[in-house]
Amino acid sequence: PRTREVLATVRSLGAAAVRGNHEARLLATRAARERGERGPRLGPSHERVLAELDAADLALLAALPLWLDRPEHGVRVVHAGLLPGTPITAQDPEHLLHLRSIHHDGTPSARLGGRRWAALYVGPPHVVFGHDAISGLQLERHATGLDTGCVYGGALTALVLPPGAPPPADPDERRALLVSAPA
Repeated sequence: PRTREVLATVRSLGAAAVRGNHEARLLATRAARERGERGPRLGPSHERVLAELDAADLALLAALPLWLDRPEHGVRVVHAGLLPGTPITAQDPEHLLHLRSIHHDGTPSARLGGRRWAALYVGPPHVVFGHDAISGLQLERHATGLDTGCVYGGALTALVLPPGAPPPADPDERRALLVSAPA
């Protein structure tokens, strides 16, 4: 509900962030409307957000990368997921924005079914992601899923690493580095 405040905080902190599926949808809708086309359909809450964003906000969203590497921690941040075994530069952007699982036949899917992609990923680097509130917190050996349902009234969760430290491989040690704030 306070998207502009979040974007202002990102700017004031000089924070780094990645583009997610909601940002991509807003940008696609805006671009289509500027061309006189309908574009992707938005629900009422997304329509409100799109109406309140100004040019600077939209430019910030458009500039967000699909992945972010933090070599000092051996971490890669993506919004949703990645196809294990595929170099980051060859990843389908749709997977980075929507992936949740890999079906038994190897087909990637935005839906749950088969195995969660993070359980199949062997790194390096360690991947930190969100997008999957249905599965909730995921502490795999080489990936950490942080979506604890903030958008649904749950909590916003962060993995806070000491300077220069990689995420611990042990899930219990990594869990101790999680910080959550209620929505």
